[in-house]
Amino acid sequence: MKSMDSNELEMKDYCIQASDLEKKYKGFSLQIPKLRIPKGFAAALIGENGAGKTTLLNILTGIRLDFKGKISYFGEAGEAINESVQERIGYTGPGSYFLPHWTIAQVEEISGLLFGNFHKDRFRNICEELGITQSQVKEVKKLSDGNRMKLMLAAVLARDTELLILDEPASPLDPLMRDKLCDLIRGYLERGDGERSVFFSTHNIADMENVTDYAVIMEHGNIVEEGFVEDLKEKYILVKGEAKDADAAKEILYSMTKSTYGFEGVCLVEHLDRLAGMDVAKEVPTLSQISVAVMKANTKLKF
Repeated sequence: MKSMDSNELEMKDYCIQASDLEKKYKGFSLQIPKLRIPKGFAAALIGENGAGKTTLLNILTGIRLDFKGKISYFGEAGEAINESVQERIGYTGPGSYFLPHWTIAQVEEISGLLFGNFHKDRFRNICEELGITQSQVKEVKKLSDGNRMKLMLAAVLARDTELLILDEPASPLDPLMRDKLCDLIRGYLERGDGERSVFFSTHNIADMENVTDYAVIMEHGNIVEEGFVEDLKEKYILVKGEAKDADAAKEILYSMTKSTYGFEGVCLVEHLDRLAGMDVAKEVPTLSQISVAVMKANTKLKF
């Protein structure tokens, strides 16, 4: 995994910068004082259902314009997305991305008309690579959720872009295809020579960890943690101990699972001294373990 001290980054080193973002619904409010997504990396947006991930991505892609705040892209000053910026961004999201009655051939034809940076040959090659052939005459509405996502990915990867914003791309995919998705994302970044970035939301943290460089964790409309994955793994630690110490450790850990044999949970490294006197084993946590622990510490759900 690549990493970088965020304090060393300058404006030109971010593909997205936002400040004072606010969008209110009945019973829900998205409020993000500051968001910065580093350029040249794959960043994951993590959070439980209803945390505000799709709302945030819709704002960043220009799907929603009814919000307060400022956003700039690619290190350039600005307050709103425009046609020039949109041409440099590729987006996939849930729902009716293509019209239901379109065939694969029509997706290719219309994408070529809509985007000047769309390459038909590349689209066909990616479709073939993902097991979707031009001979399929199924309408989009008749494709499985997984094949529909493959088609969206093929269309967006067939364009020359500098930023991909992907809303839950892994959710409808089987485990093998999720691994392939990681390969596609990493290949996209490598071909960009540091000038391309990916920002994707996911519930499948474990499956997507090997392609995630930077993580943003959301809860009820707020960002509650963010950073390069390697930095987060230095900030948090997984501890395992004996059952007799579980109650005392629970006051220190972000999250805990326990049984008659012992307990394990995640805490801040800086709080390790508060476990002094307990016989605990320490391990580097996974991104999934960190994310779940942080979400549990901030969720409104009861555990």
